[in-house]
Amino acid sequence: MPEDLIRYEALVLDALRSVVRSVLQRVLKRGIPGDHHFFITFDTQAPGVGLSKRLKDQYPQEMTIVLQHQFWDLAVTDDRFEVRLSFNNIPERLVIPFGAVRIFQDPSVHFALALRSPEAAPEDKPGSETPLLAAPELGAPPAAPNQNQGQLEREIAASAALKSETEPREERQTAEVVSLDKFRKK
Repeated sequence: MPEDLIRYEALVLDALRSVVRSVLQRVLKRGIPGDHHFFITFDTQAPGVGLSKRLKDQYPQEMTIVLQHQFWDLAVTDDRFEVRLSFNNIPERLVIPFGAVRIFQDPSVHFALALRSPEAAPEDKPGSETPLLAAPELGAPPAAPNQNQGQLEREIAASAALKSETEPREERQTAEVVSLDKFRKK
């Protein structure tokens, strides 16, 4: 396979991270609209992540936070966001570079971005990463299979499990796959 000198994977990851940045900038200016809320999973070991020792000990690899009703002092820059949350009634300031974000999910509209760079997935071959847009409530992400597909599905399932633990169960929408042959004249 020819060498990718343009680095498409890095460009796509940057573009997807800019979606997260744009959403948080809108929240900063206008607040969270309607029933929207966000699950953000990030790598606690990534460079630039700021957590208390207590939280780093509790979440040595990854951590998922929820931005919904109770968060304070949100700040968004080009490369990171900062937010104050309460953990067991103890306020904590978190600094999260966008490069550390692994999953961004808005369950209210069945939207998720899975962001995993080749460096963050050492068990996979370098260069095999394909960032994917996924709708976890509607099934598997719409992408060609790759070596990270299983990892992505496990991450989305873990986030969906967190949602089911924190929210009342709701009627789930399902997608129907329809063949184009159904509409062809015979």
